[in-house]
Amino acid sequence: MCTRYFIERQMERMRAYVQDAESSPLFQRFVESGKPGIATGEIFPTDIVPVIAPDRRGKMSVFPMRWGFQIPNRSLVVNARAETAGDKLSFRDSWKEHRCIIPASYYFEWKHYIEKNGKKKTGSKCSVYSETDDIMWMCGLYRIENGFPVFVVLTKDASDDVRLIHDRMPMMLPEEYISEWISPETVPETMLSEIVDKVSIKELV
Repeated sequence: MCTRYFIERQMERMRAYVQDAESSPLFQRFVESGKPGIATGEIFPTDIVPVIAPDRRGKMSVFPMRWGFQIPNRSLVVNARAETAGDKLSFRDSWKEHRCIIPASYYFEWKHYIEKNGKKKTGSKCSVYSETDDIMWMCGLYRIENGFPVFVVLTKDASDDVRLIHDRMPMMLPEEYISEWISPETVPETMLSEIVDKVSIKELV
């Protein structure tokens, strides 16, 4: 978790983030390198999506970024545990200075349960929405790979509601804390008390 989320382009606020990413000079570099355009709808690892991060002057901006760190001798990594990211070689520099926010309309999770024989099994697909905003502000880390920015989504222990289907969930903050989270001057551990846990879950047929 989280390996799928959704961008509702028809939503006015979300559409603005998509358009900002598409107007970035970086977007043209992605296109010229053979990468596809900004993804909307259901988002998958390796998709190019809008991500909020500071520009070179420290101003909050929107950039196109590809989802997933390519770590040597490992498959693509799309998530990082918030509890240990500051200690892991693959994430600790980004945890200190390269934090970002990934806007999402909602994310997907699959029910996980244990059968009578003890084997773990994946069940039906669910969509998980914020109860406090029409956009989820998922916390992430970014870095540069081969000249292009890439990101991972930070995860945390699931809230009581989410724990019914999975033991992890994205780390999310209220919108008013975005600029503080992405600032390189912020000590990220001081932000953990502001995490948003209130979500609604809808099982998909």
